[in-house]
Amino acid sequence: MNQNIQQFKADFYKALAHPMRIRILEVLCEGDKTVNELQSILGSEGSAMSQQLAVLRNKNVVFGKKDGTSVIYSLRDPLIKDLLSVTKQIFDNHLVNAISLLEVIRNER
Repeated sequence: MNQNIQQFKADFYKALAHPMRIRILEVLCEGDKTVNELQSILGSEGSAMSQQLAVLRNKNVVFGKKDGTSVIYSLRDPLIKDLLSVTKQIFDNHLVNAISLLEVIRNER
């Protein structure tokens, strides 16, 4: 069982392991979007967007529903917002530590 959870986590994080996919998720945190809206917001071409959305769909991170000729994408789990927020906090903490270390180094001169 534990190995299944570890594999799920590894696959989940692989799905997030691309800057465009992270950006797509950040945009979807603000609300559901069509492919055209995502392309417009991210300034991305259709094929690149489709590839990244396919990865997120295949790993059940997002889902799309047909609305006429459009597909509207949504986060599969609203906790992804929390995950991205915590990730930003961790990044901010690393920056604070790096800045503090830089100040120490500069003061030693």
